[in-house]
Amino acid sequence: MHGVKLFTGAAVSVLLLALAGPTPALADTIEAALVRAYQNNPQLNAQRAQVRSTDENVPQALSGYRPKVNMSLSSGSQYQDIQQAQKGLPIHSDPPLNPNSASLTINQTLYNGNQTANRTRVAESQVSGSREALRVLEQTVLLQAATSYMDYLRDAATLEVQRSNVRVLEQTLKQTRDRFNVGEVTRTDVAQSEAQLAAGRTQALTAESNLTTTRANFRRIIGNEPSNLAPGSPVDRFLPGTIASAVNLSLVENPNVTASMFGIDVNYLQVKINEGALLPTVTVQAGITQAYQQTLTVFRTTTASAIATASVPIYQGGAEYALIRQSKENLAQQRLNLETTRDQTRANVVQAWGQLEAGKAQVKSAQAQVTASEIALNGVREEAKAGQRTTLDVLNAQQALVNARVALVTAQHDRVVASYSVLNAVGRLAPQVLGLNTTVYDPSVHYQQIRDSWAGVRTPDGR
Repeated sequence: MHGVKLFTGAAVSVLLLALAGPTPALADTIEAALVRAYQNNPQLNAQRAQVRSTDENVPQALSGYRPKVNMSLSSGSQYQDIQQAQKGLPIHSDPPLNPNSASLTINQTLYNGNQTANRTRVAESQVSGSREALRVLEQTVLLQAATSYMDYLRDAATLEVQRSNVRVLEQTLKQTRDRFNVGEVTRTDVAQSEAQLAAGRTQALTAESNLTTTRANFRRIIGNEPSNLAPGSPVDRFLPGTIASAVNLSLVENPNVTASMFGIDVNYLQVKINEGALLPTVTVQAGITQAYQQTLTVFRTTTASAIATASVPIYQGGAEYALIRQSKENLAQQRLNLETTRDQTRANVVQAWGQLEAGKAQVKSAQAQVTASEIALNGVREEAKAGQRTTLDVLNAQQALVNARVALVTAQHDRVVASYSVLNAVGRLAPQVLGLNTTVYDPSVHYQQIRDSWAGVRTPDGR
């Protein structure tokens, strides 16, 4: 019985080993799990593809600066029968004419109310906003990965606690029955032991079910089945020193805040684009056409032209004015959304910080609770041997110890997860900050590859 109790205590303390000693060899670490999630999570990779798609808005906007070139070719057969009015003699095209032509036209916009320039700036702000959205998802995935890693450690330790409790209760029931057979206890004591054992088995089955669910979440987020997990540790070393500095940092670095700022830029520029519809448009068109056998009397015609056109909008039904007013309201809304995002970010940091401080205190309290419960259980057992305690007192003390150990496991889990939550709320839960051994995805690489592309249908990776 004493050996079983010690095994249970070792299972509970596994989460604290990372704070006191080195990681066991060949064990999977939380850092390695974060790397796998960062590299392979399909939701994160899909968001990276979305950012690359948004990059293409920039060359689309830049195309407004470039000329539009069109070529047209025509060829066919034509028969004409012309009756001259004065002489009355018919003229036949025998054999039939074979008219064909080729033309080349170049259109260039010189001025369109700065709409092209503003559309380019909008596209660039959309790219920046999409990168911040990617940062949001990166942080979310890393936090989910850290949480699922710690969830598995918690639930595995809880299951071991419950299984060890079942073994202790089985031993207790055996001893109670032996004492009942010699008349030391009553049938009530046996029934109490049986009931407690049944409850312990139920708790073990519940813990096993929870672990199965946690294992599935681990596989979904991190990408592999959990095996031989090393203890996790908090990331307090990467956090600001005070809650005030954490709040101030979050208002600068949290990607939700910066994404809202880029959203303001997009809406402001959209106002300028709509106002540009009220300004003149100046275009130049140059073209050359070569035609053959268009008529019976002309074999070849060459035409070249260069035309400048200025278009001044006077009134177009009022839709353009409505668009301007609408875009101004959208801009006002986005500015209010930024304030909402800042307020929410500030609240998230304060909440996460409070949970972290509470987690630190809960670990200490839970450790003291476990120590006291172990002493109490040993004392109750000794008193029970002397007849000063009942079997129910022993069972209650045993259950109190189990509850204390489960509480310690949960507190250790919450302590580590809370530190990652603070880092996420601040906006610094990133591979660079954590020092993860992985190549950091750089969205600017693809952007630079396609920004000034004039033609081509293949993506930079060859698709």
